Amino acid sequence: MTTASKPNLWSSLLRIPKGVWVLGFVSMLMDVSSEMIHALLPVYLVTVLGASTITVGFIEGIAEATASITKIFSGALSDWFGRRKLLAALGYGLAACTKPLFPLAPNVQWVVAARFIDRFGKGIRGAPRDALIADITPTELRGAGFGLRQSLDTVGAFVGPLLAIGLMWWMADNFKAVFWFAVLPAFLSLALILFAVKEPERDAGQPTVRNPLNVAAIRELGWTYWRVVVVGIVFTFARFSEAFLILRALSVGLDATWVPGVMVVMNIAYALSAYPVGALSDRINRTGLLALGLLFLAGADLVLALLPHLGGVILGVVLWGLHMGFSQGLFAALVADSAPPALRGTAFGYFNLFTGLATLAASVIAGLLWDIAGPAGTFLAGLGFTLISLVGLLTIGNGIVRPTDASENRS
Repeated sequence: MTTASKPNLWSSLLRIPKGVWVLGFVSMLMDVSSEMIHALLPVYLVTVLGASTITVGFIEGIAEATASITKIFSGALSDWFGRRKLLAALGYGLAACTKPLFPLAPNVQWVVAARFIDRFGKGIRGAPRDALIADITPTELRGAGFGLRQSLDTVGAFVGPLLAIGLMWWMADNFKAVFWFAVLPAFLSLALILFAVKEPERDAGQPTVRNPLNVAAIRELGWTYWRVVVVGIVFTFARFSEAFLILRALSVGLDATWVPGVMVVMNIAYALSAYPVGALSDRINRTGLLALGLLFLAGADLVLALLPHLGGVILGVVLWGLHMGFSQGLFAALVADSAPPALRGTAFGYFNLFTGLATLAASVIAGLLWDIAGPAGTFLAGLGFTLISLVGLLTIGNGIVRPTDASENRS
């Protein structure tokens, strides 16, 4: 398909399959629930339960790493069974059932356990859901499809903190009451995936995968796919948990009631950029857009380090959100572009495993730097990692395929 014949931004939106829209709303509702809790959790840990910032970094890092490690097994299972919806629904169900653990937690150890189980559910659903989106989305709309899901997911990520702000104000900073309100959208999300998502029949000509995790399957994924993984790891080392954005806002004097507004601002920027960037990536090389995302991240680190006031935090958070919009959906599309259809679940699993471990390392390092050098030291170190990552991306990113190239190479 030539560039001239490719769908534009808005025609792509109308052509995206219904199943992608539904999965987007499933993600949105679960994110409303999760972000109502997560937007308050760092402050709750530090001010109510007495945790240190390095503990916050460890909890956030281990939580995301848990999700990432789980994805490799759930993704491989979805390839082996040839069915993705069941595993995705199981993951959403587990996450919904663990939401009540947060208001019931009497100490930091309980929060660690609740966060671990919640992210375990995320890990189960992530790779099968992304592979399902790749299965039902036409190749020429892949960037748009992943961008749409990411945008809807991120709408939930700013609606959740907005609800948290309103409820914190209404309930006089009653953290546990807000956590209880977060249970409802989680179970609505579960109902939607169970009753409104239809999985397509597996292509009769598609080979059956007996062991998606053996050496032969790893080789079958191909060098192009592993190049995408390397770029993703390098990119992820440049960023750490968004919990540190919340702590930065707290450090400049923002009241605990309004701290969730940090996630609102970030996720508005994220949601508004994710779909247009995804649709644009169906027309041009995705690597250049990823490089632009790293420049936004560098700007965010610089502003958050050198402007220690509310205006600086807001600007830095907006830039952080734009970097998310210019990266997360694009990486999902690149994985789908470069992986064989029969191994898509496994491909998403490996990608999320390695980038999750990078997130764990980055978050723990950020927590240590915060305790040693303060917020400025943390974000200046992030700037250094970002610039190194930009060089790495430009060095190894030229071999990443365009979406139409991947399908031609596999045919």
